[in-house]
Amino acid sequence: QVQVVESGGGLVQTGGSLRLSCAASTTTSIVSINSMGWYRQAPGKQRDLVATISSSGTANYADSVKGRFTISRDNGKNTMYLQMNSLKSEDTAVYFCNARLYSPSTGYSFIWGQGTQVTVSP
Repeated sequence: QVQVVESGGGLVQTGGSLRLSCAASTTTSIVSINSMGWYRQAPGKQRDLVATISSSGTANYADSVKGRFTISRDNGKNTMYLQMNSLKSEDTAVYFCNARLYSPSTGYSFIWGQGTQVTVSP
C-alpha cells in the first residue's frame, strides 16, 4: 500500500555535493506518513541514522553530518530530500529512506526503501 523509492545517488569526488530524493507513494488515503529519515550503511558496518524530519519539518542530524547535510521534505509531494555538501570518503555508503506510517486500523509502522549508493572518491 505504501512504497518509498530513493534516487540521486552516484559517484562524486571529495568535497562535492549530491542531492538524494525519497518519494513515498500510497494507494490508500487512510495511511498517513509521519516522520521520515535517512539512514546509511557502509560495507561491513551497521545501518546508522543520518537525519530525520518530522511532518512539521523539525530536523535532527547525526553529529557526523551536521553543518554539511540538510534534510527537507515536501509534504504535498510526499517527498523527502537530503542535500549533501562537502562530502567525505567516510560518507560512502548505501543510503536508505525510512518512513513512519500511521493507519487507524493498524497503528504505527515503518517502511524502508531499497537504498541508493553514494560513493565519494578521494
